[in-house]
Amino acid sequence: MANKQRILVQAFARHLQAVEESMHQLIPAVERGAEVLLKALKRGNKILVCGNGGSAADSQHFAAELVGRYKSERRARAAIALTTDTSTLTSVGNDYGFERIFARQIEALGRAGDVLVALSTSGASKNVLAAVAQARKQKMKVVILTGAGGTLLAKKSDVAVVIPSRETARIQELHELVYHSWCEYIDAQHG
Repeated sequence: MANKQRILVQAFARHLQAVEESMHQLIPAVERGAEVLLKALKRGNKILVCGNGGSAADSQHFAAELVGRYKSERRARAAIALTTDTSTLTSVGNDYGFERIFARQIEALGRAGDVLVALSTSGASKNVLAAVAQARKQKMKVVILTGAGGTLLAKKSDVAVVIPSRETARIQELHELVYHSWCEYIDAQHG
């Protein structure tokens, strides 16, 4: 096998290893997260999603799956990615600081019974920690997707799905698997 190809094969192997190592360990937390989301949607509440960098993209991806559709045709679900409004992000960042970009939106949009889904591979993002604090203040449920380093963030949640890895790419890949599984679960239960 050529050296260049070996790099690619190793990336796939690390992905498979991360899935194998975490699948049975994570399923109870993934199920609890799915139930929190499902209950909120059934009550007419909404899902607010946030994260930075690749997790910002995942926030948008997850919200889009809920508002649009995942697999089958069904009614839209109330979900908002707090990562998409550049005018709000830049004005709040400028006026209040980058740490408040999500918390300020939660203050405006979040209601008791809504759910914040916060993604942070490190679990140490100050703006995500502030978002969680604001959600708590507003009596929202908090579901966290993080990596092995995210224990501080995980302790502040109702449900934490902690990927047992410190490799950002593997954490992000498994986050996508988790929120896709939530979409399947919600679609199957909530029609």
